Amino acid sequence: MSVRRFDLAFDRLPSVTAFGGGHGLYASLSALRRVTDRLTAVVTVADDGGSSGRLRAEFDCLPPGDLRMALAALCGDDHWGRTWADVLQSRFGGEGSLGGHAVGNLLILGLWEKFGDPVAGLDMVAELLGAKGRVLPMSSVPLEIVAEVIGVDPLRPDEISEVRGQAQVAKNPGEVHSVRLEPHDPPARPEVIEVVRETDYVVLGPGSWFTSVIPHLLVPDLAEALTETSAQRFLVLNLRPAEETDGYSASQHLEILADHAPRLRLDAVIADESFARDDRHLANYAASLGADLVVADLAMRDGSARHDPLRLASIFAELMGV
Repeated sequence: MSVRRFDLAFDRLPSVTAFGGGHGLYASLSALRRVTDRLTAVVTVADDGGSSGRLRAEFDCLPPGDLRMALAALCGDDHWGRTWADVLQSRFGGEGSLGGHAVGNLLILGLWEKFGDPVAGLDMVAELLGAKGRVLPMSSVPLEIVAEVIGVDPLRPDEISEVRGQAQVAKNPGEVHSVRLEPHDPPARPEVIEVVRETDYVVLGPGSWFTSVIPHLLVPDLAEALTETSAQRFLVLNLRPAEETDGYSASQHLEILADHAPRLRLDAVIADESFARDDRHLANYAASLGADLVVADLAMRDGSARHDPLRLASIFAELMGV
């Protein structure tokens, strides 16, 4: 495999800003933390299911779950860091009011209540964990994802319906055509805009395409910053289509991205060889976005649809010249 290097002139490790949510962002951070300790994770704030959804509804707060997962991915490698990461991810059992809540969600919420500022609370958790990087919410307010979906009603397979909420969009039986955010013009966190302007590399994906990756490109100030930044921009494709994009080819994932963010240009598209193998259009679609296509074996050996952090880290390191 030939990989084009995008390395800049560094007198220290490069700064990298990774965008996403949930398990996809966890995967990219788990790889990137092996390449650099100058990491920032920017996390979607539209989750409305499970523990996050319950806390969001009760306290009118940002959903903490994806933020918690990003913090856990960046935790220190020593006993203290790994222990706290396990604590953050553990959940209360039983049928009571705490049943199903992640311990980390409640810790984050408590610090938000204490400090009155989401970023200050997240910084405090990161300090507690000895995290190798910083975690930021992409917006100052909780958001709702609204999708146009074809074929929700099996009796009307060509009818377009509106599906609201990340949890509902992720599990709907139809074909997602497009998504938008409400409020439609949400404020980006100023810390996020600042870091995008100053970072050396931006990494988008992997993750649920419509609910974890694309939402970042629908926040106007953030979309503009991502378009205008001098950073190199990498896109990591999923290992295979997820629920929201079931049946979509790799090149169709790029087409969807371009439809929602037509001004965005990329420098590299990173794809697993099993997903890219039979897609003869993928290289051309990547080129239309300004990107080189990088294809490699990125999957875990256990057959699960998870990126191997060491293999993904190897690609990042080679692209960045680290």
